[in-house]
Amino acid sequence: MSGDPLAKARLRGERLAARDALGKDERAEKSLAIAAHGISGLDIKSGSVISGFLPIRSEVDLWPLLIDLAKKDVRICLPVVLDRRTIVFREFHPDIALVDTGFGTRGPGEDAAVLDPDMLLVPLSVFDGQGNRIGYGAGHYDRAIDKLHKKGMNPVLVGVAFACQEVPSVPAEPHDVRLHAVLTENGVRYFE
Repeated sequence: MSGDPLAKARLRGERLAARDALGKDERAEKSLAIAAHGISGLDIKSGSVISGFLPIRSEVDLWPLLIDLAKKDVRICLPVVLDRRTIVFREFHPDIALVDTGFGTRGPGEDAAVLDPDMLLVPLSVFDGQGNRIGYGAGHYDRAIDKLHKKGMNPVLVGVAFACQEVPSVPAEPHDVRLHAVLTENGVRYFE
């Protein structure tokens, strides 16, 4: 099953359907639990740059976590898709106005500083207990992570999802970059 695109597509569809089946109130409650676990369980270093994301569709709502992070000695950024292939991370603060950034997303405008994150909170569709993930299929985060690696950076990669998105095994390929941790409503789990 290693790297099988059909297996990945099947798992993506199944786990996104499970996520979509969560009611709005249940997603909100679980998102608050995720924020609490993120503040208490993530190893957040003073002065670091942390990339979050704002939800699309039925994703985890990280707004409560972003508000809490904004009170710490860190810089926050959000991903902005510049074209169909490239993500940049623009500096964010809860007080700034957000603009439409395409693909159904909102984020900081063009005047915001572009930052290189030390920690990425990564949205995903599927994850397993070994730190493998399946995104949405466009490869945006894979390319962004590769770009950071080429700059000599090794950001901490934290997948953010609901527990219902976990599967026993993700069909990983040799070039896939594993997560360092996953953050769900059940807490933070670090991988070896």
